[in-house]
Amino acid sequence: MASLKLACVVVLCLVVGASLAQGAITCGQVTGALSPCVGYMRSNGAGPVPATCCSGIKGLNSAAQTTPDHKAACNCIKSASGTISGINYGVASGLPGKCGVSIPYKISPNSDCSKVK
Repeated sequence: MASLKLACVVVLCLVVGASLAQGAITCGQVTGALSPCVGYMRSNGAGPVPATCCSGIKGLNSAAQTTPDHKAACNCIKSASGTISGINYGVASGLPGKCGVSIPYKISPNSDCSKVK
């Protein structure tokens, strides 16, 4: 259940950028984009990141282009990450870089989304 929530948060983040460009991103889009990453985020980070996870992160990054998009995605991830047990936040925060993208917030329940640009 927690994995599904985190995945939904990830998907939401990916979609937030795209949706906001068209109007607004939803948490459903963010969590859907990130759901393939839950298993990896519960690991020690050894081994390759699943291609579906990177695809979701890249899609979310492409979708969230504006500050409101970034803040919305951050808030969705923050909310969802607090409900999923077993997440290794050190591994989670390194995912964007391992997938070749840079996002202006951390995948963490402790992110201060009000400061995201």
